[in-house]
Amino acid sequence: MKISVHPDKQALGAAAAAQGVALINQAIAQFGQANVIIATGASQFEMLEHLRRAPVDWSKVAFFHLDEYVGLPSSHGASFRRYLHERFLDLLPSYRSFLPVNGDAADLQAELERLNTGLGDLRIDVCFAGIGENCHLAFNDPPADFDYDKPYLLVDLDAQCRQQQFGEGWFETIDAVPTKAISMSIKRIMASRTLILSVPDERKARAVQAAVDGPVTNLAPASIVQQHPDATLYLDPASASLLDRTTA
Repeated sequence: MKISVHPDKQALGAAAAAQGVALINQAIAQFGQANVIIATGASQFEMLEHLRRAPVDWSKVAFFHLDEYVGLPSSHGASFRRYLHERFLDLLPSYRSFLPVNGDAADLQAELERLNTGLGDLRIDVCFAGIGENCHLAFNDPPADFDYDKPYLLVDLDAQCRQQQFGEGWFETIDAVPTKAISMSIKRIMASRTLILSVPDERKARAVQAAVDGPVTNLAPASIVQQHPDATLYLDPASASLLDRTTA
């Protein structure tokens, strides 16, 4: 795992986006198109802002959704589908495709089958993601299932995860935060050719410490990234403050 520390969120986001842009353009040149996983949350604001302004032929890029709350319509202010459209997809001149997670589907098993068929074992060139305050990766809260071998699964959200969503201002009350989500699995995320993780803020410092300096354990799900051959963790001084090392 490479560690890249930047002075503020804008610099962090610009650096993470720049790496992603280079890889997306390389994939387009090599394969004729790129397949990209995009994430949501406060940690992704600056990265997505820089990414959408980058010189990329977006008509050759297929996007895949990392996770979504169960039972939340896309019209809700906390919906990740809404977030991605408002902050990224709808601001692009075009894009090849987007596979959304419909967390409010009437039949969740049918939705999982649709998602698992849609993503399958496709090559993923870049996965943009973050790390939660409880060290989750996507919505794989501890203890995460490292062995689940399908692309998407139904998960329970733990108390710390739900508190983070409330604390970031996405919901009016803690009781309004859903208790379940559909998430991309750990194995499918780890199958990406490159992982780019944007993780600013002091509130993420302990999770970053666990992911980087701790043992690989499903009690700190993002620690699995230590085993990825090409993963970069983009930090600011606050989120890097508890690390034993701050270089690659």
